[in-house]
Formats: sequence, C-alpha cells, structure tokens
Amino acid sequence: MRGLTRFWSDFPTLHKVYIGFISLVMVIALWLPLEDASASKQNDASTTSLKPGVRYDLSTLEVVPSSVENSQDSPTDTSEINQVLDSRVESTQVADVIEQEVESNAKIEWRTVKVEKNDNLAKIFERNKISAKTLLQVSQSGPAANTLINKLRPGQSIELGFLDDKFDRLMYPLSKFEFIEITPVENGYFAQQVTRAVDTKHAFAAAIIKSNFWNAGVQAGLNDTQIMNLANIFGWDVDFALDIREGDSFTVVYEELLVEGEHAGYGNILAAEFVNQGDAFTAIRHSDGNYYTPEGNSMRKAFLRAPVNFKYISSSFNPRRLHPVTGNVAPHRGIDYAARTGTPVVAAGDGKVIKSGYNSLNGNYVFIQHGKEYVTKYLHLHKRYVRTGAKVKQNQKIGTVGATGRVTGAHLHYEFLVNGVHRNPKTVKLPKALPIESNEKQEFMAIATNMMSLLQTNKNVLLAAN
Repeated sequence: MRGLTRFWSDFPTLHKVYIGFISLVMVIALWLPLEDASASKQNDASTTSLKPGVRYDLSTLEVVPSSVENSQDSPTDTSEINQVLDSRVESTQVADVIEQEVESNAKIEWRTVKVEKNDNLAKIFERNKISAKTLLQVSQSGPAANTLINKLRPGQSIELGFLDDKFDRLMYPLSKFEFIEITPVENGYFAQQVTRAVDTKHAFAAAIIKSNFWNAGVQAGLNDTQIMNLANIFGWDVDFALDIREGDSFTVVYEELLVEGEHAGYGNILAAEFVNQGDAFTAIRHSDGNYYTPEGNSMRKAFLRAPVNFKYISSSFNPRRLHPVTGNVAPHRGIDYAARTGTPVVAAGDGKVIKSGYNSLNGNYVFIQHGKEYVTKYLHLHKRYVRTGAKVKQNQKIGTVGATGRVTGAHLHYEFLVNGVHRNPKTVKLPKALPIESNEKQEFMAIATNMMSLLQTNKNVLLAAN
C-alpha cells in the first residue's frame, strides 16, 4: 500500500489531472443508459402490473401498436386508425344507452287508471299529481295523442308510468293488437300508435248437431261471430232455418290469434265441412278472402237462397193455391217469409232496380233485374230504400218487412223469375259465381290439399270421441 502511495506521489501533477478527469467520465457513463429509453411492453403499466404465479387470459388483452411505420403496406394517413377508434367509442356509447334504457324501464312504476264518467286527460293527470306543463307537452306530442284524447271513454283503462315518482310515459290500449304509447324525448314527449306483432296458429272445432245448429256451435267452442260466419259460408247450399236435421255435423279449421304468446282472439275460418242430410259440402278459404270448393269453384252463388231472416214460411210456392183473402184459385208464384215488421230485406244478388213503387195489391214493392235472365221481386214492404234505376249489390238493404197491400199479416212475398218464368225460390238451381282464377289455381290446390287433410284428421278425432 506504501509502494502504491509512493508511486502516485512520484506522478507529475498534470498526469494526475488527466487520470482524475478520465475516471470521472467513466463513472458518469456507467450511471447513464447507453441509448434513449423507448416505450415497450416491458415499460407498459399493464405489463408491469402482472404478478408471477397468476394465470391470465391473453384473449382479453388488447395490443395497441406504439407507432405506425411508413411503408407501402402501412399508410402514412392515420384516418383509418381514428375511424376504428371512433367506431369502438360509438359502440360503447350505444351499449351504454341500451343498458341505461333497460335499467330505466325496470325501475318504472306503472299505475292502471280507470277512466271515470265525464273524465278527460286533464282530470286524470290532476288526480295523479302530474303538472299542467306535462299535460300540455303530452297533448302536443303528435296525432296519436289526439286519438287518445278523442277516444277516452268511461270504463276504459290507461297506464301511467312513473320514474322516481315523476311521470315518465303513458300507454293506452286501443285493442288487443294496438296501443298508443307516449314516451319522453329531449324537448317533451313523443306519441305513436304501435301495432303488436300478431301470430296465428291453427285451431279446430267440430260437432254433431243434436238440437239446433247454434247450440252445436256453442258446444264446439265457437263464438257468435264464428257461428254466423260458418252459416254464411254454407248459406248458398244449406237453409239453416229449414234444412238442419239431427245428426248433421260440421268440422272447422280456423285461426287463433296470439300476441306475445297470449290468446288474443280468433281470425278467419280457413276450411270447413258441413254435412246436411247426408250431403257433404266443403269450403276452403283462398288468399282473396273468398271460399271455394276443393276443386276451385266458388262457394258463392249468384243469388242468396233467402233475402230475409224469417221466422217461418207462411206460404210456399204453389201454382194451385187458394187465395187466403178471396178464396179463389190463385197461383202463388213465390214464397211468403213471415217476419216481424221492420225486419231488413236485402237484394238476393247484384243487379239494377227496374221498379220501385206502390199499388193496392203489392203494397210497397221492389223489382230487381240480374243480368239478362233473372228477376227477383220483393212485395208488401213496410218501407223502400231504393229507387227505380238504382244499382244494388248482393246483401244490400232494399227495404223492410211490412204488411202493405192485400195481405193478412206482416211478411215478405219473394218471387224468382228465370227468362220471365216463375220458379220456386227454394228449389231453383242457382247459377254459380266465377271460379278461382286459373293463374292462382295451382297455389290454391296446394292449400286445399293441406286443409282437407286437417279437416279429416279433426273429423276422425270427433268420431273417436263419440
């Protein structure tokens, strides 16, 4: 150690300065990094926070490049990167809005408010402590709001939604399939009429008539409208007042309507079979709304079998009948349908009124020309609703049952003429309406085959149950 000290003391002073300077530079160089620090995975906060011995899911880690290199494969413009980042931000915002809306709806408290006598929207809002300002905004929220205001009736219900004890929205059901919804927007409220999605499924009904057709329909589970529609479909071939017998039967395929999986009513009759006194009649509904036989012929005839809903036939078609007033032989060239005064009388078919007037024998009467061959006559009317020269449609009301002219009681005298010759309205062969269009027949036949199969399956179930 003494030798090293002596060696150092023998060095020239200038040399000692040089050695000291060089030593200082070397110490500084050892403390500073050799090159500039740069961002890397090792410097990333998310990486430095990883802990040894812990298993991480790499699929959830997002790699963000530290720089974009300028080359042919990597564009120098950063707009594409910005678009990607903007789309991610926008998607996140939309998700947040949806989440907030779901949470908001879950917190809404609904109150069912019954509309009382002499009630209106203002009174309903006042009872529920909703401000006049809100009432004004709701009233001005669109045409659907006007519909709501005009349609409110006693006994109906309206749904009020509250969020944190403050009015938020309103729902008013128009039917099982439609409702008016008023919801908040930035500057008030927005009203709209909403139609619920309606699903349909096939339903079946069948019955054997024991007492009368109506009771059989009720026992089969049909409602009043369905029973009447079924009678109208087969009304061209079956007289439901006179022709029904015990043992007659029917089978029906119809639509059941569903809203959000819940029963909401009944739709159209899709297919039906009616057996009357051993004769079977089958009807299939086409997309045009009309009914056809399985062969594609129209179920409708050119005329109704009877133009009035009657209690009974008081006098049938009889060329040798004795007149009830004079007692003389006087052919009865029509049918007398007994019914209460004022019962509607309708046109048996499309046509033109060739006479509408009054005389002492016929009373009030209407004669209708149907094409070149047919004429129908309606006598002893209480009132007439058409004039000579008017065009009428089948089922159009042309008058009411009365007792005018030479009669003994209220009834409709109905005549049916073919080429000027009187025919029995009850038995005359009625002309057919137009069959299904030829370009639609293939489509219809496929539907008819399916419906016939469904009818037969349902009929077999009925027979097995009996």
